[in-house]
Amino acid sequence: MTLENNSANWTWLKLLCLTVIASLTFEHSRFDVGISELFYTNGQWFLEKGAQPYAFIFYDGPKALLILVAMYLITVLMIKYRQPSNTASTINRSKLDRFIIPLSVREIGYLLIILIAVPSSIALLKGVTHVSCPNHLTLFNGDLPYLNLWQNIVAQTPAKCFPAAHASAGFSLYGLAFLPTLHKYRYKILAIVTALGWTMGMYKMLFGDHFFSHTLVSMLLSLTIACALASVFFKSAAIIKERNLILNSTVDSVK
Repeated sequence: MTLENNSANWTWLKLLCLTVIASLTFEHSRFDVGISELFYTNGQWFLEKGAQPYAFIFYDGPKALLILVAMYLITVLMIKYRQPSNTASTINRSKLDRFIIPLSVREIGYLLIILIAVPSSIALLKGVTHVSCPNHLTLFNGDLPYLNLWQNIVAQTPAKCFPAAHASAGFSLYGLAFLPTLHKYRYKILAIVTALGWTMGMYKMLFGDHFFSHTLVSMLLSLTIACALASVFFKSAAIIKERNLILNSTVDSVK
């Protein structure tokens, strides 16, 4: 059990290494350009930026829903903190329970931090990397040269497109997969969130706001952050559970 927990705690480091490798491998490659060329024909992108109803469905709508989720979690967290623990309040609590997700205060706090930390980290990196969007480049009728990651950082190119921030908002829901309460649904959650994030990322790729690698790195980095914070938030709970299992097995053996 201890070995398994230690292995899980270091998964985030493996994901971080994979993120760095993906950044260095795909960020400036013919593979990236080839995919974007699929969405660019006769001097025009597949979609016009801001065109409706696509902008509402794939941009404004998801962002609004994630904000509502964050507000809901904050509200539930406040209710759980303010609920009295005496039995006289049981009836009043039962009326609220139907509107409150069955998660612990620790789990809700973790989700809120992930929803904030993931997009914030991506936004911070965008300001440091200075990588151009495809529609900024001379390759696609823009006015900026196609430079690699390090060249963009040194030149401080007037662009902020790497990693993909919009997709990271969807990928921030990876936090759900690391909740102990939802452990049995982990792989389903990972699949659904991956599909959501890539849908949001693909939308931006269709009018040249991002390369494929921008969304790929955003996904891997979001997963890394969610995994790393989960190892911090739920490590103590796992240790207590393990100790209880050992204690119970010891008692049973004595009997």
